[in-house]
Amino acid sequence: MKFEDIISDIGGFGRFQKMIVIISFISRFTLPCHFLLNSFIASVPAHRCHVAARDDGGIFGNLSLADQLTVSIPLEEDGTRSSCRMYAEPQYHLLLNSSEEIQVPTLRCQDGWVYDNTTFKSTLATEWDLVCDQRSRSQATATIFFVGVMFGAVTFGSLSDRFGRRIMLLTSYLSGMLFALSSAFATSFLMFAVLRFLTGFCMTGIAIVSVVLCVEWVDVQHRKMVGIIESFSWTFGSIFFVPIAYLVTDWRWLIVSVTLPVLLGIFTWRWMPESARWLIANGKMEEAHMYLVKCAKMNGTEAFCQRLQPETLSSIVVSEKKDRVYSYLDLMRTPKMRRLCLCTGSLWLSVAIAFYGITFNISGFGLNIYLTQLLYSSAEVPGKLSIFFLLDRIGRKPTQVGMLTMLAVFLGINLVVPKDMSTLRTVVAIVGKGFAAASFGTIVLYSSELFPTVIRQNGMGYNSFMARIGVALAPLILLLDGVWKTLPQLVLFSSAVVAASVATQLSETRDRCLPETIEDVEGRQ
Repeated sequence: MKFEDIISDIGGFGRFQKMIVIISFISRFTLPCHFLLNSFIASVPAHRCHVAARDDGGIFGNLSLADQLTVSIPLEEDGTRSSCRMYAEPQYHLLLNSSEEIQVPTLRCQDGWVYDNTTFKSTLATEWDLVCDQRSRSQATATIFFVGVMFGAVTFGSLSDRFGRRIMLLTSYLSGMLFALSSAFATSFLMFAVLRFLTGFCMTGIAIVSVVLCVEWVDVQHRKMVGIIESFSWTFGSIFFVPIAYLVTDWRWLIVSVTLPVLLGIFTWRWMPESARWLIANGKMEEAHMYLVKCAKMNGTEAFCQRLQPETLSSIVVSEKKDRVYSYLDLMRTPKMRRLCLCTGSLWLSVAIAFYGITFNISGFGLNIYLTQLLYSSAEVPGKLSIFFLLDRIGRKPTQVGMLTMLAVFLGINLVVPKDMSTLRTVVAIVGKGFAAASFGTIVLYSSELFPTVIRQNGMGYNSFMARIGVALAPLILLLDGVWKTLPQLVLFSSAVVAASVATQLSETRDRCLPETIEDVEGRQ
């Protein structure tokens, strides 16, 4: 008897499994909020040099603010006042004819900056003057966070295999909340950066462990549906994050506001069961039997409990015992496995760059950032609903290639749409975001079906690692607008094209038996 047979007998998607999915859904609510947080707390508002310090009791102090700016701050080529430079000395002659500006020495802002607080009460930029030549430090906090997520994914995946899913879920709750709340009260940028790294490191355990628990408790027929439901927790979290960010405009209190929902996850943790599959694999038959009986009773299949004994579970270990222990190195030992890893790894990397490049660029089109973020998040709903029907009707490969191709098309359109047509550019980006979300939802299921059972978890761990590299790179790619305004969009377009091309090299998995061994992938008996 296999474990899947037991799950089918006691109910593969009954009340017990629905309880797990609901608890997991609740616990994952805070994740998209923290993933999107940097777009708001690291926002750089309009700013100019602080010039009031030039008041020496003479002429300057008697000028109006407009005249003080005229004699102190030079004009850019587009006619706006410079955000980062000021004249070395007041240029009073400009009061007579401001259009006859001549070349005079300028300096970097000497006495700090004055910020426009219309949209945000405070951000990282206003807190520590992360503007002008320090602007990259503010945006780099997103990369720092996602590097933490990247290493946390590997660490929590390994620890949950060793110590169990349930205890590591609680560990992620507590440590993630601790570091997140601590970062809200950081007294220096360095302290904040370190705490954001640790927050990302710990928070990612919630995503990894909760999904694994859901998948390991449902039958094969419902795994696709559970995966899509779990992905909607991200979508709804992203949507509800917008009104929170709109109402809380202080970066410290915004972090606190999106972290407190973790308390709900900690409260519901008491009802989250341990993975019976993990318990059996680690020889804890009595505890596994206890959870399986609880599942059967909750699902109304008590009659099966009489035949379900710990000795029966022991036979599962014997019948499914592997001849060897597999590692990440086995992903690259054989030709077809190596090719599969290179294709899926580059696909996850490219999709992540395109998806998060669009997600983080909420201010790049010149419209209200709250409205843009809300529309971005809402666009994921039809995208994810579409793959629910397309995956089984036309197949995984056509769905993946088609969604990525359409994503590339819409990113390409924004390359040629004039910059001053901000509304049209935003609409195009929103539609592209829907295709990006559908691509991400497809690749998760598709990859899990491509890798053989004996090394599937290692394969998914490797792909997750590659995706998080893409997430960490996305904020840095957006900074390329300092080199050439169109360069970030060109990189995102290229990523989508590469992803679509790579997806054509993968094999179809619809209505096919999953590979069990590496030999199945290599085509050997």
